Amino acid sequence: MRKLLFGVLAVLALLACIPLVLLATGTINSSSLRMILNVMAGIGGPAATATDLHQRFQLPPGFTLQLYASDLPKARFLRFTPGGDLLLSRPHSGDIMLLRKDANGDGHPDAVVTLIGGLKRPFGMDIANGYLYVAESNRIGRVGFDSASGKLTGAYEPLVEGFTDEGNHWSKTLRVGPDGLLYLSQGSTCNVCVEEDERRATMMRFRPDGSGGEIIATGLRNSVGFDWAPWSGELYATDNGRDLLGDDFPPCELNLVEQGHFYGWPYFNGANLTDPDMGPDPLAGQRQPTAPAHGFRPHNAPLGITFIDDRGWPAGYGHTALAALHGSWNRSTPDGYKVVSLHWTDQGIEERDFLTGFNQDGNIIGRPVDVAQGPDGAIYISDDYAGAIYRVSPGDNRTGWSPPADAAATSRLDAKPPAWLAGADLGAMAKRGEQLYFYYDCASCHEAGENPKLLTGLSDRLGYNAIIEVLKAPISPMPIFPLSDNERRELAVFLLNRGAGNTPVAGQAGAQGAP
Repeated sequence: MRKLLFGVLAVLALLACIPLVLLATGTINSSSLRMILNVMAGIGGPAATATDLHQRFQLPPGFTLQLYASDLPKARFLRFTPGGDLLLSRPHSGDIMLLRKDANGDGHPDAVVTLIGGLKRPFGMDIANGYLYVAESNRIGRVGFDSASGKLTGAYEPLVEGFTDEGNHWSKTLRVGPDGLLYLSQGSTCNVCVEEDERRATMMRFRPDGSGGEIIATGLRNSVGFDWAPWSGELYATDNGRDLLGDDFPPCELNLVEQGHFYGWPYFNGANLTDPDMGPDPLAGQRQPTAPAHGFRPHNAPLGITFIDDRGWPAGYGHTALAALHGSWNRSTPDGYKVVSLHWTDQGIEERDFLTGFNQDGNIIGRPVDVAQGPDGAIYISDDYAGAIYRVSPGDNRTGWSPPADAAATSRLDAKPPAWLAGADLGAMAKRGEQLYFYYDCASCHEAGENPKLLTGLSDRLGYNAIIEVLKAPISPMPIFPLSDNERRELAVFLLNRGAGNTPVAGQAGAQGAP
């Protein structure tokens, strides 16, 4: 145990030094350093703007790019409901958001609300049989869900508990397969090691009630995204190759996942090349590694993948999937940071750039995580670094374009008044909130300077819960203030009523209309 502890501490010390060493040697710039600190310490990335999208991002001919939603820190996996709303998991906030479909046609969700919170690092999710299924880091749960109204219809219930979630790759991805069963992938605890929990670095399968769990594939280091090819029913999964073997090895992978197959980790990399740290596979007499169906560039970190319904799309996208390349975090020259299209051809799988511009010569403004196709045929892409969701739709992406406002106005009003509003003395809370506002010199950023981020109109798009959430996990450059839960509420009361010119009194919520 002591040897293991020393090993872990040594690795952590090495990782802590990586940003400083690379910066000192000139192999990393401040933008890349910020991205690395985002990975290691949760420092926020730059906010996405519509103007940046126009100036930096590139798509193949015949597509239009929009900033669909912003102000969504650590946005991770996506899933559309049968009713057309978009679900978004945010494991670091412990919640799943619901983005109401764009019924008014303004290019943004009609509202953004917290569907369910208080979960332990929720990641993958899917809808079937009247339930929303959620993969938390340590269990699978479900809750009744009405797709027509976009509302929960019951209490959240655990289905499968007891998953381990320590180590590097704690996230769990869950999908309902064409056979109606629950499929669950979970990554390894480490870069390269022998796992104590045989369920880590595998793909599993369960009945809809959580029973009958079985491991169907092993040796998958970190298969975050998977989907079924609609023309064959075959299951394909992305997989992240290991680190610390140099910039150019090993490749990341796309695997055709089949029952009983072993995909190599930790004893093999890429096209079944023996790992130098692990040596021969001690179970070589019982299993042989399955080579990847396609190799991504090393350290590109492929995550979400979805097969495309190409009806209404330009020609050339039949038998195609889109995959989000999250991008390298420890490569001397950053690589990845884009969405690629994978085309199944007679010569094999061909990879092409689809959406690029997140990285320009080491200047990184975003990291794509997941891709989902909406009922409108458009593609929606989450970005956990910029806290944004982009929309790519068929159509000319240049004709008639004019710069829109930088900030995509996103509604995050409370679905219902928070319970703490009942009976609160909001006049007193607003006064204490005003004192906090000036004590922490918030005006220096929001009211002064060359480009102040004004707080006007907050009550039209943000509710109490949204403001409290921002205060808990602010986006850089806003600092994290040492506020108590009650102080965050006081600031929220002040900010929401200040912009509207209200002086709240006990029993009133000003712009939010508490009962």
